[in-house]
Amino acid sequence: MAEPQTPEPVLVAVDGPVATVTLNRPAVRNAIDDATRAALIGALARVGEEPEVRVVILTGAGTAFCAGGDIRAMEQRLAAPPGEVAIRGWQRQHGTYALTAGLHRLDQVTIAAVNGPAAGLGMDLALACDFIVADSAASFVASFVLRGLIPDGGSMYHLPRRVGPQRAKELLLSGRRVDAAEALEIGLVDQLSAPGAALGHAVDYAARFTGRSRPALMLAKSIINRSFESSLDQIASLGSQAQAICYTTDAHRDSVRSFLDSRRGGAAAGGAPTGSTDPPPVPPRE
Repeated sequence: MAEPQTPEPVLVAVDGPVATVTLNRPAVRNAIDDATRAALIGALARVGEEPEVRVVILTGAGTAFCAGGDIRAMEQRLAAPPGEVAIRGWQRQHGTYALTAGLHRLDQVTIAAVNGPAAGLGMDLALACDFIVADSAASFVASFVLRGLIPDGGSMYHLPRRVGPQRAKELLLSGRRVDAAEALEIGLVDQLSAPGAALGHAVDYAARFTGRSRPALMLAKSIINRSFESSLDQIASLGSQAQAICYTTDAHRDSVRSFLDSRRGGAAAGGAPTGSTDPPPVPPRE
């Protein structure tokens, strides 16, 4: 009898301009082991190269978004000699950084559809996204300190930018669990969905961006990502270079032509140009 095949740890579905990447280990609450980390890095790289994709949604299968690092894998790691633990840990950190930094730098708009608990590295993955949509029953916990570790997936960078340094310190140093309502109140998440509807809500939210120019989206996002570490002059310089690129795109040319054509068409019909916010002209008094 053939051995049952192990399900793929990461699934990718592309529907027009939206790609959905799903962590697919529901039996262990989508915990991240080495194989899942590598699969997720590969999946994000592939969707990042899709020219028609404008938005990438990251979610989890089952009732959890991601439980963080796989504790069983941690147990196996600690069984090795101390020196081996150190070097393997150092190598693993490079993989973790490649994952969360790659997600953060992805050209497309990224949305975390947090369908349940997001703990440790799971919370880091959500924070690495541009936007977070959370199920009303979701929760967040920076559980590293509960395992005698420091946050290693980017939350020491991303969380202060969302909630401020003092609140970030409180959450990262205590390991306190935050429910969805509090997460929305403090700015940890951007939108709440009805129970069981996080992914659908994220797809609806994605529609805000899917019709936009890909070069404009990716260039603006890349500059905004640097804004906290850059001076006004540096941002202006990057913006000037990016705008010069946008001037050459078909999206810009077509938009300008369409706008001007609509105004000319409206004027020829004797009314306010289509798309104009100006009121119609007042006829002269006789």
